[in-house]
Amino acid sequence: MPVFSYFFGITIRMYHDDHPPMHSHVEYQGRIALMSIMSGEIIKGDLPKKAFSLVKEWILVHREELKHDWELAQKFLPLEKIQGADND
Repeated sequence: MPVFSYFFGITIRMYHDDHPPMHSHVEYQGRIALMSIMSGEIIKGDLPKKAFSLVKEWILVHREELKHDWELAQKFLPLEKIQGADND
C-alpha cells in the first residue's frame, strides 16, 4: 500500500482500487484508522485525540489533492506525494 504522506510519526496510505467511500489509511503508534477524504472523520478504527485532530485538519486542507490521489489509485497509477503538516 503506497505511502504518500508522512508527518509527526503519522503515516498516510491509500490502497490501489480500494472500496468507496474515498478514504485514507492512517497509522500512528500502532493504531490504525480509515479516514474520510470528504469529511476528515474516522470511518473505522481509532487514533489518539491529538493525532486525529491533526490529520483531520490536514485532510481538509489537502482534500483536492487527496481526491486526485484517490482517482489515481482507482486506476492503479502511482500516487503523488502530498506535503505533510510539518511541511516535509
